[in-house]
Amino acid sequence: MDSEQRGFPPNNADERTTLLAFLDWHRNTLRIKTAGLGATQLDTPHPPSDMTLGGMLKHLAYVENWWARSIMAGHDDEPWASVDWDADGDWDWHSAKDDNPAQLRDLFDAEVDKADAVIASFTSLDAPSARKSGRTGEHFNLRWVLVHLVEEYARHNGHADLIREAIDGTVGH
Repeated sequence: MDSEQRGFPPNNADERTTLLAFLDWHRNTLRIKTAGLGATQLDTPHPPSDMTLGGMLKHLAYVENWWARSIMAGHDDEPWASVDWDADGDWDWHSAKDDNPAQLRDLFDAEVDKADAVIASFTSLDAPSARKSGRTGEHFNLRWVLVHLVEEYARHNGHADLIREAIDGTVGH
């Protein structure tokens, strides 16, 4: 996929369509930013951060799973459920070095597909989450989760821009 194939979100759509289009746009931006890179490149950080594009793929796979499958649907899926997050709160980022590029991309795509299935199962953006916020004790709604996913991708795609440029000079959004 390249920037032209990715397309752009519609200018005049309803709220759900707009949120999902921006989410897909950001997912595809990450795919573009990581396309064509091998294991060494995906594991190359941009100092002073230890963030890598491989770690970002795995982290965002986890983010998709956490918000859609765990929070919205109430499921605990592997490999995430058995991780000792207390021992390494950034396990998703750090363990990516042990995965090859195909495994990272396949994991990301699989978690996106599972998240999309959960999202599609809710007819209303006001649908409450199965699990409550650990911070507020309140349920999230699907709208909040979708906005948060767009925000999470936007933040990390900015990081991806810098890391990819440092790796091979590729620029663009």
